[in-house]
Amino acid sequence: MIKTKCPHLPAPDLEMTHRCLTELDATAEPALFYTTALRYGHTLWHKDHAGRAILAITRALYADIREDDLVLAKWPLPYAAMAWIIAEHQSDDFPGNPRISFQHQATRLRGERQYLRRARAWAVWAIICKVRPQLAADHEQVFTEPEVDEIESLLQQHGHRNEAKLWKDVLNHVPATLSQ
Repeated sequence: MIKTKCPHLPAPDLEMTHRCLTELDATAEPALFYTTALRYGHTLWHKDHAGRAILAITRALYADIREDDLVLAKWPLPYAAMAWIIAEHQSDDFPGNPRISFQHQATRLRGERQYLRRARAWAVWAIICKVRPQLAADHEQVFTEPEVDEIESLLQQHGHRNEAKLWKDVLNHVPATLSQ
């Protein structure tokens, strides 16, 4: 099956493997890691691995990239890419339910930059809830679902200067996918 190219990601490179990210060490330029993760995510999408594509793009989302890095002018934080891939995937059958995955990330991430990564996880979770409302949450986990304004506040507090607006624009313009 030929996949449609995502307009929110750099062109895929079908020769890429997981090594493209694992070989970049901690000293790698953040913009290089960010772009490589986006490109690898697009490559995985073209290889019909939607779940793995989401994971790669999440690595870009969580990358320690400065808000004034020039790469973000061309490839903004990948909220639109996430929404696009979630919407374009042909079924609700993902290898791993992305709604549950981001719910768990938002409530369980620890370590360096945890508040920023949690805010971003909630942001993607909200996109998934809108695009694919039929995907189940983890009902065994007790948590309070944040409202849109709470997520916006978290992004304003912990994210880049324009991040909350970028996310909200994506959230407001993605249609809900019909149950399949």
